[in-house]
Amino acid sequence: MTFQEKLEKNIWGLLIMVAIVVSVGGIVEIVPLFYLDNVIEKLDKSEDSIRPYTALELEGRDVYIREGCYLCHSQMIRPFRDEKERYGHYSLAAESKYDHPFQWGSKRTGPDLARVGGKYSDEWHIQHLKAPRSLVPESVMPNYPFLAEHKIDASLTEKKMRALAMVGVPYTDKDFAGAADAVRGKTEMDALVAYLQVLGTMVKFQPGKDYRE
Repeated sequence: MTFQEKLEKNIWGLLIMVAIVVSVGGIVEIVPLFYLDNVIEKLDKSEDSIRPYTALELEGRDVYIREGCYLCHSQMIRPFRDEKERYGHYSLAAESKYDHPFQWGSKRTGPDLARVGGKYSDEWHIQHLKAPRSLVPESVMPNYPFLAEHKIDASLTEKKMRALAMVGVPYTDKDFAGAADAVRGKTEMDALVAYLQVLGTMVKFQPGKDYRE
């Protein structure tokens, strides 16, 4: 009987081995962080235009999360040649410093969206969300026409921004004061498109620079 067979027939031995493997994996991932001064890349002033989401973008992000878009679309481009050639510059932690929670991941039923901002027009996104197969025949994405019918609840936007401010997102009193007016009358479709159009647009990357150094 092999070692694996013995483990499979001994529940306590299997549990102990799983605990050991998980512990080793956790140590390998966590320990290096104690030797780093900062896990967020340092950007030059000419590169850094990272800001908190506007009221409309923030509402769009909430729609994105509510509809489970992250289950099929990651926002994490790895530093590999094939990834960069297909999607663009690899993702930086700095780009997600105001995201709670961030949308990094590895699930890609659909394409990575880390650099989708500005790639298509607003009209393209609206049509794609309403009827994905009208633009991408092989798509398995559901239709979201109802987003154009649902209005944003403007009474909640300021509260969301104040909650994020409590965890470090630098919203100002001016942002709070204008939150409701910024989203009043807007649909969930408007908000989601605004969010998609800002993804990957806040860092001005310098060609050839390695931000992991």
